[in-house]
Amino acid sequence: MQKKTNSTPANFADYCTVKNLEISISGVEELPVVAKDILRFAGDKKVFAFYAEMGTGKTTLIKEICKQLGSHDNFSSPTYSIVNEYSVEASNSAFRIPPSKLFHIDCYRLKNFEEALSIGMEEYLSGDNYSFIEWPELVEQLLPDDVVKISIRSDGNVRNLSIFTK
Repeated sequence: MQKKTNSTPANFADYCTVKNLEISISGVEELPVVAKDILRFAGDKKVFAFYAEMGTGKTTLIKEICKQLGSHDNFSSPTYSIVNEYSVEASNSAFRIPPSKLFHIDCYRLKNFEEALSIGMEEYLSGDNYSFIEWPELVEQLLPDDVVKISIRSDGNVRNLSIFTK
């Protein structure tokens, strides 16, 4: 009998601490509950990275998450501005966050990593405020270890979300 051994990776603990949540959405009316579920799952984590193709609902989901955190601002896509800032003056949401800023960042139009640094990406990701990043591939190396990664896949009218965090 031959025994096959697999070497344990040096960062095996990383594999053991990853949590995930799977959610399917079939209509926008489900977004408030989905946003609350994502925030509960994230716990005290404040940086969220959204991976998805164009038109799958990244911005729509981020708007709802910001609403659930207590922001009443007018939400829009930051595709051209790169960063939109929203405020939470006094949280009346179930999440009871203190007055703070929410940053909605869209990296789609950034040309390179240096441009990401020049807009202050490190500052957006290192503070006590929430940051929601669309098209985060360019800034992966700046994301904190405990980032909440959300993948959205479209299957017709259904959106399938896979949410991962450490």
